[in-house]
Amino acid sequence: MFQNDDQFSMDRRSALQNIGLALLSAGVFQGASRAGNVFAEDQLPAFDDSRLGELKDLNGYFPFTPSESPEAWEKRAEYVRRQIKVAAGVWPEPENTKINATVHGKVDRDDYTVEKVFFESSPGLYVTGNLYRPKGKQGPFPMVLSPHGHFAEGRFYDSGEKRVQADIKAGAEKYEVGGRYPLQARCVQLARMGCMVFHYDMLGYADGFCLSYDVIHRFAKQRLEMSSEKNWGLFSAQSELRLISALGLQTLNSIRALDWVSSLPEVDPQRIGITGASGGGTQTFILAAIDNRITAAFPAVMVSTAMQGGCTCENATYLRVDTGNIEFAALVAPRPLGMTAADDWTKEIETKGLPELKQHFKMMGVPENVVGKYYPFPHNYNYVSRAMMYEFFNQHFKLGIKTPIIEADFEPLTREELSVWNKKYPGPPGDEQSEIKILHTLARNNARQIQELTPHDQKSLAEYRRVVGGAFEVMVGRSLPGADDLEAEQFSEEEKQGFRQYFTMIKNKRYGEATPALFLLPNQWNQKVVIWLDDKGKAGLLKQDGSLAAPIQRLVDAGTAVAGLDVLYQGDFNQKQPAPTEMPVVKNPREFAGYTLGYNHPVFSKQIHDILNVLSFSKHHESNPQSISLAGFGFSGVRAAAACAHSPELISRLAVDTGGFRFTEITNIRDLRLWPGAVKYGDVTGLLSLCEPAALWMAGSSATVPKLVQATYNSAGLLNKVEVFHESANRENAAVDWLLKG
Repeated sequence: MFQNDDQFSMDRRSALQNIGLALLSAGVFQGASRAGNVFAEDQLPAFDDSRLGELKDLNGYFPFTPSESPEAWEKRAEYVRRQIKVAAGVWPEPENTKINATVHGKVDRDDYTVEKVFFESSPGLYVTGNLYRPKGKQGPFPMVLSPHGHFAEGRFYDSGEKRVQADIKAGAEKYEVGGRYPLQARCVQLARMGCMVFHYDMLGYADGFCLSYDVIHRFAKQRLEMSSEKNWGLFSAQSELRLISALGLQTLNSIRALDWVSSLPEVDPQRIGITGASGGGTQTFILAAIDNRITAAFPAVMVSTAMQGGCTCENATYLRVDTGNIEFAALVAPRPLGMTAADDWTKEIETKGLPELKQHFKMMGVPENVVGKYYPFPHNYNYVSRAMMYEFFNQHFKLGIKTPIIEADFEPLTREELSVWNKKYPGPPGDEQSEIKILHTLARNNARQIQELTPHDQKSLAEYRRVVGGAFEVMVGRSLPGADDLEAEQFSEEEKQGFRQYFTMIKNKRYGEATPALFLLPNQWNQKVVIWLDDKGKAGLLKQDGSLAAPIQRLVDAGTAVAGLDVLYQGDFNQKQPAPTEMPVVKNPREFAGYTLGYNHPVFSKQIHDILNVLSFSKHHESNPQSISLAGFGFSGVRAAAACAHSPELISRLAVDTGGFRFTEITNIRDLRLWPGAVKYGDVTGLLSLCEPAALWMAGSSATVPKLVQATYNSAGLLNKVEVFHESANRENAAVDWLLKG
């Protein structure tokens, strides 16, 4: 990467550019000192960076590009499934413990029965619904899960006499009873066809009031009284740091509903389907995407390249970053997938989305397993759509019903007959204290699950890396760039006393990013590189008069090359565009991070991307440095730890002083440092635990090696490579002493 002093300076120049991609270690988000800005504001070279443009939101365009082969898709599918699980807070997967369901209140009809069901998916969090069973047929039976979607009062929905007559006149419904009670109608018809059906509540609807409708579906303003470090509820910074969301809680309920129906002896495990419309359509493709026990899925009026779901219960941080609902539907393949569209955001499905899904299913060898149809009616799950769904399950579950399948009249169940709660089984509270208790209990159980992964040998270390490292990979949101993704443009070169100084713009062509970087190359280079991350950006390498800061001078005098950078919202970036004081958000007025971070990387993740760029640039350069080390101080030390945790095999030595920072301190949902999921997966200690095999020097966090770091390094046989510095002064010089040993 770099040449020795007896080589041409052009060789040195290209070498430095390679290290250059440095890392986006903006920490305090303050402008750099004048010394670190090579150019005056009116002389700053023009550069574009996609991160300074408009943010993507749920109304963007979300196309799907099929993979070239099943092998390529398998790799992509593994990542997207993991992304969904991490976003939904179900990574690692919830434990499939025995469910103690209460089943009562049977209603007997001529050819089917309906029972009331409730059970806890997590302490205080309830799954509530109705179980429909066919009569006069021999099992095992197919099972169809049916999350209802955004229908008024959920399972209790009654469209009313006036609405059903209008629907019949428009051709949307065929019969008065089925049209007035369309949610019951689909359950009854499937039961008559020989399927069991579990029709369960979305949270906040019908009997699912353990968490209120207003919180789950209508949340708009942050609640200061529920946003502290200790006392927090949904949509707060603390819930984001633990990846607990409305979508995640509903997904947990869907998973546990699937666990329960799969445990029933009369259910055929080879024929478990799911269907729902609107928000129920979202739950349909989310569950089918992440759980192969679903063998056929029929999401209605939700799969689209356009609007991805407007409710707070349909969005979560990380969920649709670089992906979308069409790709989620593609994850169902090779299992059968059916879809309907209406005069809403799904209306273009037959020309946008379905052709790509057909290509995808064909590539997977099952072109017959995907169907989609647009019907010219408003957002619905009407008779026309239900008829298509009946034919879909009739075909794929081999029910043998003669077609066309016609809904027969039925006697609708009353609210009292449907509701699971009564005097004998009183419903749970649904107030804020109940919300806090449910969320905090879930957070403790999730923390216990992560803690149980603490490694003790090579095998358990590999599993810890798969789960916790796999989560951090999703949170960073990018793999190491390829060599062809990167290029460097040099703007200045100066001969200094014993070294050369370069100002270079490092560009990631694939993502449209540009990072201003300052490189220092000793005349007698020892083939070692230190990427030095400072909260002042590249200005942290220099004194006010432009001379090298003392620790940097020591590294250069020892023959080590040093790179420093301005990252997003630092130094030269701030000359181009003033740095924000809060995390930028999309124009949605509701104060929910998922509306922004469900489609865009958090600021912290964007900054890690630059570190990965510099690592890749260094790794792939023809002159290949002997070693690449990272050093980070202040909040930049946290970024250094995150970059090393992501790609530890590329780092020789990591020196970090985090100043004792912990993500759990963050209580403002728009804090620029907010990194959702960080607390769930171990906070800063969790990052450091994944840094082996890099040698590790740490300060500002503990006087001893944290137990988790001790466990991972010891499991790898590398505990001797960890050093803790616990003095309060001269930390940067102490870090340099340690770096020069390597």
